[in-house]
This record gives sequence, structure tokens and C-alpha cells, in this order.
Amino acid sequence: MEITDIIYKDMEMIYESIKDCFIHTGGHTWLITGSGGFIGSYFLDFIDYCNNNVFYEPDKVICIDNYKTGSISRIKHLLSNNNFQFINTDISKPIELSQHIDYIVHAASIASPTYYRKYPIETIEVNVWGLKNLLDIAKEKNLKSMLYLSSSEIYGNPDEEHIPTSETYNGNVSCIGPRACYDESKRLGETLCINYWKQYGVPIKIARPFNVYGPGMRIDDRRVIPDFFKGAIYNKRIEILSDGSPTRSFCYISDAVTGFIKIMMSDYNGEIFNIGNDEMEITIGQLAEKIAEIVCDVTVIYNKSSDTEYLTDNPQRRCPDLKKARTLIKYNPSVNLETGLRRLFDWYKETLDIEYNQRY
Repeated sequence: MEITDIIYKDMEMIYESIKDCFIHTGGHTWLITGSGGFIGSYFLDFIDYCNNNVFYEPDKVICIDNYKTGSISRIKHLLSNNNFQFINTDISKPIELSQHIDYIVHAASIASPTYYRKYPIETIEVNVWGLKNLLDIAKEKNLKSMLYLSSSEIYGNPDEEHIPTSETYNGNVSCIGPRACYDESKRLGETLCINYWKQYGVPIKIARPFNVYGPGMRIDDRRVIPDFFKGAIYNKRIEILSDGSPTRSFCYISDAVTGFIKIMMSDYNGEIFNIGNDEMEITIGQLAEKIAEIVCDVTVIYNKSSDTEYLTDNPQRRCPDLKKARTLIKYNPSVNLETGLRRLFDWYKETLDIEYNQRY
């Protein structure tokens, strides 16, 4: 699975959106965890794009992943690139690096509810111990900037008064439910970041992504958008395991990475930013119908999950307040849901098996 024209065009879009704040000319070293994951691999492709088209001297990247949920095939086009060093390890275990490091991105996480409920302890470890390992490295390396990818899930299930949800909302989260291993470890991760900033001066920034999707998402990821596409593509049927009424606001990957880089390149150390798209809050039922229309000849059915905890603590609404990001880092998402879903569908058609491609 190599970089496609769709992902390459995303790189162009990201650069055009951040070039005014992305002022360095190369020669820096990045440490990126979760490098084979959905978001981490986009960072790798973006740096490679800049090495080939922007920088006078290439940036180097230390890539860490144990590929528990990431895919090495997603980044295979970079495996022989001398600017990228790949380390197959679990970042929650101690690690020593001799190189100077300028930037750190902690994108490693088990983010799909299906998988973090299967691996709850590992989820906690990567979100807490993995982060602490990186913060200790950052404390020693005198780096320029570090980004922690937290989650909008730290808000839990906001009441109507806090929709859209701003960074000042403290959250409504269960600490013992089936989603707590993810939600609460992300919250503790933010606490670690803020205190490493206050006590040691680590230049840490925190992003809270809202339902990011796009090319690079494994179709077996089990989050709602790839899961709906999987049903639509292979079975011509989308199965909704609820009444379809919960709402989400989805953010296309190029907009999300644009926001992440804008945060990293800013001086807002110790600050937290929502990153998402506030253009449309859509019900899960409406999302299914939209994907069915894009794929064509697809039936949407409603069913009940055999998993008794499937909907426990599931947020009813999720929509970001982006005032802070719009004001301080000039963040303005530009890809609407219809366009983003069609780009993801095109990517699936390019990268899935030949037999499927011949049907379209």
C-alpha cells in the first residue's frame, strides 16, 4: 500500500494551508510515535513531501510503532528512505535515543473502541507511560515543540448546554465504564503534559481531535466511517447497531493535520486546542444514508448488538467549538463531509483488492 494520488494531493493541501507558519527550511529531526497509524503516517508523508518539494536540507524522522493497530504496509514506500528510521517497539517501555530531537509527535494510541476494549491495559499504558517516556525525552533534548494528540473523548457525554463543546468544559466521563481505559488515560495524559510544561518547561501543546477520518483508515478499523464503508462495499449493506440518533462532527484528515501542525509551530505552550470541523453535526443514521448513496445500491438496516456494553457511555453528541483555534492559530477547516467521504471511497477503490476495483 503506497502513497496514492489522493494522499499526495492531501499533502499539497496541507502545505498550502500551513506554509505561512511552517517557516523552517529543513535539517531538523522528528520523533513520531504511531508512525504506522492513520494520523502518524500522514505526518510521515507530509515530512517526505516537504523534503522533496520544500526543504533545502531534508528533515530526519525517527518512527516508532509496534504495529498493534498500525500497518507497516501503509508506510512501505518510506521503509528504504534514508531520512526515516523505523523502530519496532512499544513506546510504553523505556527507550533511549542518542540523536538530538527538535520535534515530537505522540500519535500512538489504540483509538478504536473495539480495540481499546480488547486491549484496555495496553491502551492505558501507551496513553500514560508512553507519553511520560516521551516527555522525559523532551525534557532532556531541549526540543523546539512537542504535540500530544489527546481526544475529544475526554469530554465524555456533554449536556446540551455544552454543545458545541469548548476547551474549558471539564467533561462528563465515567472512570469505570468500558470506554474509561481510553477516555481517562487521555485525560491523565493531558495532566502529565501540563505539569511537565509548568515544572520543566517542556514546550508541549495538546490537540483534542474530533472524529478524524480519511484515506489511510484501515477498513477493518471498526470505527463508524470505515465500518460503514466495509459493509457497503463488501455486503451492499450498512448495519447500524443503535437507533441512529447520536450525532458526530467529522473532520477530514488533511484539515486535522493542518491544525496539528499549526499548533506545533505556534508559541502556545501548555495550551489545548480543539481540532475538528464544525460545519455539520450529523446523526449516525444520516451518515449511513450518505455513505450508502456514495457507494450506490446499498441498504441501511437497524439492528441490536449482541455486545451488552456496546452503547455503554457512548456520547450522544459530539461537536467542537473552534473559536480558540480559529482565533489563535488561524485554523479553518475546508473539506466538507461529502467531499471527504468521496475521497475516502476513492482511496478504498484504489487500495482494495483488484476484484473489487473491477466492479467500479
